[in-house]
Amino acid sequence: MGEVQALQNTMGEVKVIGSSKSLFCTRVEWALKLKGVEYEYLEEDLLNKSTLLLQHNPVHKKVPVLVHNNKPVAESLVILEYIDETWKHNSLLPEDPHERAMARFWAKFADEKCLMGAFMAFWKEGEEKEKAIESALESFTFLEKQIQGKKFFSGDDNIGYFDLVMGWIPLWLNVMEEVGGMKLDDPQKFPSLHEWAQNFNEIPLIKDCLPPRDALVNYFNFTVNYNRSMAEAKQ
Repeated sequence: MGEVQALQNTMGEVKVIGSSKSLFCTRVEWALKLKGVEYEYLEEDLLNKSTLLLQHNPVHKKVPVLVHNNKPVAESLVILEYIDETWKHNSLLPEDPHERAMARFWAKFADEKCLMGAFMAFWKEGEEKEKAIESALESFTFLEKQIQGKKFFSGDDNIGYFDLVMGWIPLWLNVMEEVGGMKLDDPQKFPSLHEWAQNFNEIPLIKDCLPPRDALVNYFNFTVNYNRSMAEAKQ
């Protein structure tokens, strides 16, 4: 730990501009904690975005943003790779080039198909909701195959890059299911994925970064009402 701390002291100042309710921000915190990197967390009001956020992420104007030695890095998947390349110990991505490429492929798939699919299923209504649930379940089938026979997606007893990317399932998906009146994380359909979620959520470092469930429930209730009202206004 002494060597890690000494390395940290030479790597400069680290800040995270984020929202405690955001799964994208939490995965960045998990990565920093796995690396033993000390950082300052700057809580962002997403309804009244700060000058600091707009200055450091003028393109997307979204959290998270990692600021390292006054240099910003945006987008959570990009930030995870930056963290892994900057602080070499406790590697998140595998060393083998093909395995690294596959981890990136599945991370992109999981965010674009599984996470966005779950979000659509969460707030849509009627026939659109049913179609979104069907599409999300199809995407989850691919993840079930990826985790079969493994404790973690990394392939060993330590969590890695793709585990952090999938870390929204145990809490955020559970809340989306409750608020949205649906079920995607079905232990009968996806037993291996369900077991992974339980294993992942039992890791102390992971649990310590999770936001209060009640706060997420309130946040998603607001989100579903907002999205539906916006959709109605466009009709």
